[in-house]
Formats: sequence, structure tokens, C-alpha cells
Amino acid sequence: MSWYKIGTLNDLVLHSGICAQVNNQQVAVFYIPNDKQSVFAISNFDPIGKANVLARGIVGSLQTRLVVASPLYKQHFCLTTGQCLEAETIRVPVYKTKIEHDQVFISSQPVLTASAIS
Repeated sequence: MSWYKIGTLNDLVLHSGICAQVNNQQVAVFYIPNDKQSVFAISNFDPIGKANVLARGIVGSLQTRLVVASPLYKQHFCLTTGQCLEAETIRVPVYKTKIEHDQVFISSQPVLTASAIS
């Protein structure tokens, strides 16, 4: 697996998202420090609103899962699985992340891919 360096932890916004370009794809990157993982990455493309906006969504927790609410129609996407909580047939791609010496890396390809809208 290859990795793209997107910056440092100081470049990220705490409890919020930014957009990064990884392998010609827009990726929404969220910095939410917790016990297990602190940086999460999903596709920036909202498949319901059909726009690259997820990095601008509101981050929170719902049903014990970390989620981002799309700023368009407010669907919630799980930051670890990409699953839309309101529509089980919809999922956005999820990317692996790693931090080395405060440098943030995103996998070049998603580890979980999107599902089609029925």
C-alpha cells in the first residue's frame, strides 16, 4: 500500500474536517483525538447531494459511532466504515490513515469502497 503525506497534525483542525487531494480524489480528513485513532479519512463526495462537501460537515457521534453530517441533506456517514446511517445501501469510500512524527499520511486507495445508490 502506498501513502500520501497530506501535512502535519498542526495543519488539521481539531474536531473538524479539511479536504485533501489524494491520488486525484478529494478526501475529507477529520482530526478527532480519541483512545484508538485520531485521524479519519473518507471520500469528500456526498453521494446523496452529489457534491464534494463532506469535509465541511458537522462531526459528532450518533448511535455510539463517530459520524459526519453532510452539510447538504444532513445524512450521517460513519467515519470508520463510510456507512450512511439513514440509508443502509449507501456508503462512501474510507481511507486508512497513519501518523508518524506528527506527519499525517492517507492511503492512496480506499480500503472500503462505495456502494451504489439503489
